[in-house]
Amino acid sequence: MAEINQDLFFSTIPELHAHLMDKSLSAADLARAFAGRLQQLGPRYNALALPLTQQAVRKAEHVDKDLKRGRTRGPLQGIPYGAKDLISFAGQPTTWGAPPLASQVFDYDATVITRLSGVGAVLAGKLSTVQLAGGGGYRFASASLQGPGKNPWDTARWSGGSSSGPAAAVAAGLVPFAIGSETSGSIVTPASYCGVTALRPTYGLVSRHGAMALSWTLDKLGPFARSAEDCGLILQVIAGKDGQDPGSAGQSFYYTPQYARPVKEMRAGFAPVDVAEWADPETRPAFQAAFAALREAGMAFQETKLPDFPYGSVINAVIGAEEASIFEPMITSGQVNQLADAAQIAGLKANLDIPATAYLKAMRIRRQIQDAFQELFGSVDVLVAPGRFSVATPIDQPLDRDRPGTPPQDRGMTPLIQAANLAGLPALVLPCGFAGNLPVALQIVGPPFSENVLLAIGREFQARTDWHKRRPPVA
Repeated sequence: MAEINQDLFFSTIPELHAHLMDKSLSAADLARAFAGRLQQLGPRYNALALPLTQQAVRKAEHVDKDLKRGRTRGPLQGIPYGAKDLISFAGQPTTWGAPPLASQVFDYDATVITRLSGVGAVLAGKLSTVQLAGGGGYRFASASLQGPGKNPWDTARWSGGSSSGPAAAVAAGLVPFAIGSETSGSIVTPASYCGVTALRPTYGLVSRHGAMALSWTLDKLGPFARSAEDCGLILQVIAGKDGQDPGSAGQSFYYTPQYARPVKEMRAGFAPVDVAEWADPETRPAFQAAFAALREAGMAFQETKLPDFPYGSVINAVIGAEEASIFEPMITSGQVNQLADAAQIAGLKANLDIPATAYLKAMRIRRQIQDAFQELFGSVDVLVAPGRFSVATPIDQPLDRDRPGTPPQDRGMTPLIQAANLAGLPALVLPCGFAGNLPVALQIVGPPFSENVLLAIGREFQARTDWHKRRPPVA
């Protein structure tokens, strides 16, 4: 195997692709290097659910044969990656992070795995998740088969849920990219806590076939990566129509940075109270500098309020009712009692009692939310807000701990994760600085199918800053 420089583990997809094209490294070299690093260091962060080293090397050897014959399949060819352990890989355990399902095996690949394999990407391992992707709610970060997700920037801090493994693995340079999922925050939160770039696509743009369902009308799969450009290259492969996913939007995505609208022509909605009062004091300088960088790029900012809806109550009713239906066999059989978190067990059981009237009312309000956001995006192109308003929480701290002090009267953009998921909107997470030694990030949210707009903003921001290039000291 070729000698591997440690910088390689923090390379972008185009940089790794260049090594393969100039023959300085083979796909098998990359597979052995990343799969070995993932297997060695993944347990340090409780990020590794299943190593797939042998399978990765075999796939990479086939890629090398294709490359020798001049059969090129795009920039992801030969690039290793990881997948959240609720995404099926044929013949191997897909546990959904849950003890009662530790030996669960499917005989087919998820659509995202099939599409990535088709362009020659190399699956190096399955990555940890909070059990059942957090269905029912959970009180402690330890609610996972692998234990609490540990943040590579400080292993006494949480890497975030439920895509804890994908965020930590990318942050620590264990894989160049990973596929995670979000129902209400499970891409935005871990990416913000771990300081990696990530994209939550528009609902329906990426097939969920072969991925665990938590909420049929909210679940989305998306990439964690080193840069906005990486996210665009990945999304182009995994997006598209799929008749096996009833929620498929039937649309493809083509990453077209050459046709990107200039950032200086864009208007961003924001809420001053987000940084001035909601963000923890130690995070405010980073957020202020990030907003300043976007203004220097020419983006116009317009003070904006979110439409007035009870987002938390609506999304809780939708998720609760849908997950109760999905996990009903586990709940009624008693398997649910094997889960690691007592609050989650109680939550799943309680969700069986949600009346149909509550669910239907929530879905009717949700339609109003979608209409209200369509109107909102008539006056601004995107919304900009902190990804999270604080740094990663201590790993042993209860996740339902109340915020100290009296909250501001103006809620600003604090419900944006819930609101945007209800409306099916895409979001790009951009690392934007540090508070102490812990990362903070922005979330940029746009109207449905505006991923190229978000990625153009991300590219411009990352051309002006280097936060996405920073490496955890323990890595």
